[in-house]
Amino acid sequence: MSLFQLILAAVIQGITEFLPISSSGHLILLPSLTGMDDQGLAIDVAVHVGTLGAVILYFWSDVKMAISGLPQALLGRTDTPQARLALGLILATIPTVIVGAILFKTGLSQSLRSMTVIGWTMLGFGILLYWMDQKGPQSKETSDWGLRDAMIMGLWQVLALIPGTSRSGITITGARQLGYSREDGARIAMLMSIPTILASGALLSTEVIRQANAQLAFDSAVAAFFAFLSALLALSLMMRMLRSVSFTPYVIYRVVVGAILLVIAYS
Repeated sequence: MSLFQLILAAVIQGITEFLPISSSGHLILLPSLTGMDDQGLAIDVAVHVGTLGAVILYFWSDVKMAISGLPQALLGRTDTPQARLALGLILATIPTVIVGAILFKTGLSQSLRSMTVIGWTMLGFGILLYWMDQKGPQSKETSDWGLRDAMIMGLWQVLALIPGTSRSGITITGARQLGYSREDGARIAMLMSIPTILASGALLSTEVIRQANAQLAFDSAVAAFFAFLSALLALSLMMRMLRSVSFTPYVIYRVVVGAILLVIAYS
């Protein structure tokens, strides 16, 4: 891969991972729309590692809180906010891990990587985000996030296994449906991404290790670095904007891109 393609893939991943516009959809479409070679599994994993670093750094106080509550959570205790947050993140991740492993092992995940699928999911789930964002109350905060809501949002997150859905977008949709404010719903969705990305990386790591060599290691490091920088910037801007702006700009983008992709796919 050229340095330009590496940086392009990393920046696209970094910008789109935490915005509700689907990072996987953009990465799948990149080689199709530009004629470039597919960036490959190792680079996909590397850019996800970069974005993982960004979200951990940005929400470090919440991450530290979850880590401190992890021992209690593993013992099934929920008598502290730290333990409830840790256990909530675990429960919210389980459905995606199970379904994701099934899709990966059966090869069904590859059959979903098409322009038609991405077009429909960009369009359909974009409209759903708009509906929930406009109709959902804003009565809950992050501190209200309990095990029931964690399980519900975990089920919403399973839909993100379909390319073009957007993991952050669909979990934010679920948060808004449950009544969380835009900013707090986004915060919970971002925290949910941490164990999900870790689980995904662990699942794919065996495949990446088989391909490992010095050049691939260098390329992966470059991709991870630029993904980290762009993700941190995009995440910071989105969280600031949500204090005064709705998700409508992202919805408009999704609808336009989804419509264009469907026109191309069916033409």
